[in-house]
Amino acid sequence: MTTETDHSSELVYKRVLLKLSGEALMGPSEFGIHMPTCLQFAEEISGAIRQTNVELCLVIGGGNIFRGLAGAANGMDRSQADSMGMLATVMNALAMQSALEQIGTPTRVQSAIPMDTVCEPYIRRRAIRHMEKKRVVIFAAGTGNPYFTTDTGAALRAAEMNCEAMFKGTQVDGVYSADPKKHADAERYEKLGYQEVLARDLRVMDASAVSLMRDTSIPIVVFSLHKKGALLDVLRGVGTSTLIS
Repeated sequence: MTTETDHSSELVYKRVLLKLSGEALMGPSEFGIHMPTCLQFAEEISGAIRQTNVELCLVIGGGNIFRGLAGAANGMDRSQADSMGMLATVMNALAMQSALEQIGTPTRVQSAIPMDTVCEPYIRRRAIRHMEKKRVVIFAAGTGNPYFTTDTGAALRAAEMNCEAMFKGTQVDGVYSADPKKHADAERYEKLGYQEVLARDLRVMDASAVSLMRDTSIPIVVFSLHKKGALLDVLRGVGTSTLIS
């Protein structure tokens, strides 16, 4: 008689929040949502869940569609512009839900701005229950308030969901002293303290998000989601990444 192997024992983190930028969903496009790229990310996420039984939730930015700060800079009322940015995150969340469910991964979108006809409202206990049932939960619309970025929204949800870590999927495989695409001599950091990130103004995430992670003692793991198998590797503590703790 064969029994299914319990891969959860291999995990360093058993419940995590994954933060993606909206720009990551553009793929090779200059604007909007590139569904083949969404499907690529969905395969990474789905594969990691199947192989490890990790409980996973996501927050996705909206910069590929609309960025509130840019709207405010062009003369729009900041609160109104941020509301439009939050709606952009809902569109991205629905696109990622579609990609995940195309490959058989049950997914729920919860929005901080109620819109019952397209997704669930954010309810903390319901979200935790979804994750316990191995459903991916995508948190949309940030905190539901203007003047807060999706980084801060991600930090807040990570704390509320009792996550063991917040993963930030980026274009590069960690935190560097400078942009490695522009500076060949940029140094990649293996580990950083929260205070170092703030003091050096490394701009991994906005300062309020890093401060909240510091106050709740939730580590931030920065890695490249563009490398195949990277999410699975960092979940097991063997991938190339930068740990902020």
